[in-house]
Amino acid sequence: DVIECLRAQAGAGTATTSEHVVATAGAGPVEYYGTGNGYCAFPSVNVADVHNVRSALLNFDSAFVPTFDKHAWSEESGTRNVNYVPALGSSDLGHPAFLKEYGVTHALYTGAMAKGIASADLVIAAGRAGLLGSLGAGGLSLDLVETALDKIQSALDPEGLPYAVNLIHSPFDASLERGNVELFLRRGVRVVEASAFMNLTEHVVRYRVAGLERDSNGTIVARNKVIFKLSRTELAEMALRPPPAKMVASLLAQGLITAEQAEMAEHVTMADDVAVESDSGGHTDNRPLHVIFPLIKNLARKIAREYGFPAPVRVGAGGGIGCPEAVCAAFNLGADFVVTGTVNQMCKQSGSSDYVRSALAKASYSDVTMAPAADMFDQGVELQVLKRGTMFPSRAKKLYELFKSYKSLDEIPAKVMKKLEKSTFRQSVAEVWAETKNFYLNRLKDPEKVARADRDPKTKMSMVFRWYLSKSSGWANRGDSGRESDYQIWCGPCIGSFNSFIKGSYLDPAVASEYPCVVQTNLQLMRGGAYLQRLQYLRRCCRGVGVSQDIAAAVNGALDSDEVATYTPGDKPLNA
Repeated sequence: DVIECLRAQAGAGTATTSEHVVATAGAGPVEYYGTGNGYCAFPSVNVADVHNVRSALLNFDSAFVPTFDKHAWSEESGTRNVNYVPALGSSDLGHPAFLKEYGVTHALYTGAMAKGIASADLVIAAGRAGLLGSLGAGGLSLDLVETALDKIQSALDPEGLPYAVNLIHSPFDASLERGNVELFLRRGVRVVEASAFMNLTEHVVRYRVAGLERDSNGTIVARNKVIFKLSRTELAEMALRPPPAKMVASLLAQGLITAEQAEMAEHVTMADDVAVESDSGGHTDNRPLHVIFPLIKNLARKIAREYGFPAPVRVGAGGGIGCPEAVCAAFNLGADFVVTGTVNQMCKQSGSSDYVRSALAKASYSDVTMAPAADMFDQGVELQVLKRGTMFPSRAKKLYELFKSYKSLDEIPAKVMKKLEKSTFRQSVAEVWAETKNFYLNRLKDPEKVARADRDPKTKMSMVFRWYLSKSSGWANRGDSGRESDYQIWCGPCIGSFNSFIKGSYLDPAVASEYPCVVQTNLQLMRGGAYLQRLQYLRRCCRGVGVSQDIAAAVNGALDSDEVATYTPGDKPLNA
């Protein structure tokens, strides 16, 4: 009866002891530390026993008391405060409100990778495991986005499982951005991941405000949720504040929102969550996470106080999340959730080709570089890509140099143009233009853009060069034979840490003879992050006062051993 009573009083933190009992329960001793109100019952673990320490850390649901030579550490010499490692699992990381908001099991989402790399299959696999995945709708035509939504919604909506869809800013094609928003509203998409926005547009504001309503208590509810992915404080400002009044008034005048929604817009933020993107694959400012994240996290608190919001917008971390150490570091910085990207492209459910997956599996952290982006080519915006095994980065940079140096295609020297047609385009400029023109007229339904190109030679040159930049990512995704040297593979440096993390485990393609599962990849990253968090608790526990140098050296040696200090996925999949 005493044992059961003690177990019922188990807790986490520091137990204030007035009595110490050792009993036998199962395989070994259990330490019972009495308090004024009851007892805390934790198993004791000898920290010099490397194998048992690792086992205890992996037993996420159980707290334990670290001991050495049968003595527990206390916070101060002579006191009865006994340090212990609390129970903590991967689902305990991050902000619990994120889990509730999106109906997920972990404070994580798989970020969108454009052109369907974050495919419907990837989003469905994540959703069925209780993870939020974002469809890479950027760069896809509206009919392809709708086809993907057909698949996702039929698989996930009946069971109310989570998913999101990416809305990428399209500064040179406002009709595409508008069309996506109209599609999302018509199809009842409730979570949008907004990315690459340089300024707010009426389209993303419309999506947000059109989902505002009041519940039976009169409380404002935002049915259309927005996660803003960004990497600059000035962009965070627009996501953390209410929608701009002028844009709301314009939407009201156009009849796209109601008067009640326009009034409610003053009392909500543009975003439910902000994902701070650091050194990621694809579009990135290469900002160090430990610099930009605290700035935006503090800005969220400041703006919440300014407007009197009950709580600040949640702030998560993405870019460079490729190993448990990165996950642990992000949550230590104060992240409410984390975002994965590059690592998911290597997964079997992604929309990439096996050629790309194979290239990523061989890449290190230094095998990346910056190259011109197709969607913001004229502005000189670059994105991060894999440089190993492809000529795309150098060829794309050459196109931008020519774009800056000449006013039209006709001004480019004949010798240079001949080389472009032979090595880069592999067809004549006239053929490239004919294909580009057909795409804008018949796929994008944008005759005005073609007419503008006919009037402005610089616009025409941009559209021809962007043909290569756009095609090269498609060649890579499909694995088109003969175009391997032109593959554009979006990739961040974290691919190196990810490959090191999974080496020799069941997630390693060389071991499993297949590419990893997106669910297993993300669960293992989160599980590893929780393991390292518990290891940090253990290290703090073992800094007791009055410990001899010999004991300290023995303990540090055990905790710094590879078996304890490093989390590895092992050889068996996790239960999703």
